[in-house]
Amino acid sequence: MGRTSDAKEKLLSVAFDLIHENSYGAVGVEQMCQRAKVNKGSFYYFFKTKADLVVAAYEEHWRLKEPDYERIFSTENSPLKRLALWCDYIREVQKQRHKKYGQVCGCPYTSVGGELATQDKKVRLKTRDLIDRHVKYLIGTIADAMITGVAEKGDPEIKAQLVHAFVVGLLLRAKIYNDLKILSHLDEAIFALIGAKIPKREN
Repeated sequence: MGRTSDAKEKLLSVAFDLIHENSYGAVGVEQMCQRAKVNKGSFYYFFKTKADLVVAAYEEHWRLKEPDYERIFSTENSPLKRLALWCDYIREVQKQRHKKYGQVCGCPYTSVGGELATQDKKVRLKTRDLIDRHVKYLIGTIADAMITGVAEKGDPEIKAQLVHAFVVGLLLRAKIYNDLKILSHLDEAIFALIGAKIPKREN
């Protein structure tokens, strides 16, 4: 059983890496099996289709990064600090992936979701689910910012959706231009969207 469990973990990791590095359409089952060093029999033991593997791989990726979100969006941090830490986190993750893949990769969820939105319902719904999880953190944070008077009053859910959409768009622009510097003013735009002043950085 240890071998099969190991094979599944390898496939999940490889699927995320290959698709994030390239695209869903550019990567086949055989290529993923070769990279993971497992046979096709192992693949079909765990997954019926490539889309099933992608859905599982992206869920696993979220599971691994969720503790970072819990730390960043902890209510022990002020609302604006949460947003500032989130911006730092986005830039750092993109920097690490650029170093790993040799290019700016953008948002992994919306990249594959946008590619398959009209083609595969499972992937589209999983992408929606993952977007909603991100937005939920933003809703709570922006609501807290409004309550404490450090952001303009309004509908926190709408503001959160706008902020998330802006970030996804900026990540796409950084990917197309292959330029991490595009993310350098992320904070300014997000705080402008919610009507807040950028907090001074703590030393």
